[in-house]
Amino acid sequence: MPPTPETQGLLAMLEEAGGPDISEQTPEEARAAIANFAAMQAGAPEPARVEDRSLPGPAGEIPVRVYASAGNDLPVVIYYHGGGWVLGDIESHDGACKQLLAELGQAVVVSVDYRLAPEHRYPAAADDCYAAAVWVAEHGAEIGADGSRLAVCGDSAGGNLAAVVSLMARDRGGPAIAAQVLHVPVTDHYFDTQSYLDNAEGYLLTRASMIWFWGHYLASAEDGQQAYASPLKAADLSGLPPALVQTAEYDPLRDEGEAYAAALEAAGGEVAMHRYDGVVHDPFMMFALIPTGVACLQEAAAFITERI
Repeated sequence: MPPTPETQGLLAMLEEAGGPDISEQTPEEARAAIANFAAMQAGAPEPARVEDRSLPGPAGEIPVRVYASAGNDLPVVIYYHGGGWVLGDIESHDGACKQLLAELGQAVVVSVDYRLAPEHRYPAAADDCYAAAVWVAEHGAEIGADGSRLAVCGDSAGGNLAAVVSLMARDRGGPAIAAQVLHVPVTDHYFDTQSYLDNAEGYLLTRASMIWFWGHYLASAEDGQQAYASPLKAADLSGLPPALVQTAEYDPLRDEGEAYAAALEAAGGEVAMHRYDGVVHDPFMMFALIPTGVACLQEAAAFITERI
């Protein structure tokens, strides 16, 4: 289908604003620009409790933000933000996490401010994200959560990290993860799928920018062959948590997300795959502007709630 009216409006607004593609910017310039997306997450309900704290990580403290409903022993969702492993932080996805909690109801959401590339290349982000999952599973009571009722969720590069943490947890004997939600995820270090070619330019996320992101994240192209960088390349995808994979029609990452869902299903996993037509990359980040984003968050919350 053609882009939705809201998506057409977004693309027209971005075209009118002009400016270089991410691939033509420095990481510092691109990080400043992503702050503009906060306005596209306005209006999310305020949680009963919001707390900034730090968790122990493999290379020092990991900042996190805890969003919680009233109560204790609540199910917990660990959220990994997108931004190509180079951009984004707790603030850039604050509205999305608040809206996710509102859709979940009685729950805790923990947003993880993992180390970014190129200052900290692969596997730094994955290692931080896994360490956060281990801490929440073992110390959930400290944040009003039941660490035995745990799900992971992320958008774009955060979807990659949610998938990777699920692999790490299986390979390392825990923690137990009840569900993984992968929203428009990066799953493969490869740039020539049909969706990459069809959506290379003009639909927000470009092929050139994804090459730029991967180039900053990996120390070498060979690292892109590893499962903890490209989960689609994993030799074994069995024994993983139930997965919801959401893709967007006008997204270079569409085909690799759908290929990952198919591979999980072929390995015997429980998988729900939903392509959202008419939209560009990452509706989670634009739910106040693109109504599909709310639908994606609602579906994610329902999938998680049924399993934790």
